[in-house]
Amino acid sequence: MKLVRLTIVLLAVLAAQPALAVQPDEILADPVLEARARDLSKELRCMVCQNQSIDDSDAPLARDLRLLVRERLTAGDSDRQVLDFLVARYGEFVLLRPPFNRHTALLWLLGPLVLLAAGFGLFRLMRRPVASPGGVGATPAAAPLTDAEVRRLRELLAEEPPQSPAARR
Repeated sequence: MKLVRLTIVLLAVLAAQPALAVQPDEILADPVLEARARDLSKELRCMVCQNQSIDDSDAPLARDLRLLVRERLTAGDSDRQVLDFLVARYGEFVLLRPPFNRHTALLWLLGPLVLLAAGFGLFRLMRRPVASPGGVGATPAAAPLTDAEVRRLRELLAEEPPQSPAARR
């Protein structure tokens, strides 16, 4: 039984390993060029998967882009030239980390601005004065019970509780 559990755990761990999308027929013979291609592929967005690099994506378009990167590197392009070529062809959206410029300012600034606004709102909430009894926003105190209300309350508390139909049997 213990061996079965161990086997199941081992298979689950092995199944959870990340799959490498780069196919053996894509790998360049030159290890230096292949390392550059892999580094560049990690910086490029798969246009199908959106938030996955082409290095991690199994989509056919990602494969085409990986082959294009390797083709450009084999032709002698520098890393910057390869990136510039792909940006010219697909736009800055192809970059997983686009540079900060007027087109991407909202993308880069929106996260910190929302965080600052949330922090400011939390600060304002924490600085709000606590309402004191009788002050603005305080719950009005309940009026004391009249003599008649006190007598009626005592009567109700002294009565026997009604029995349920199940208790009468």
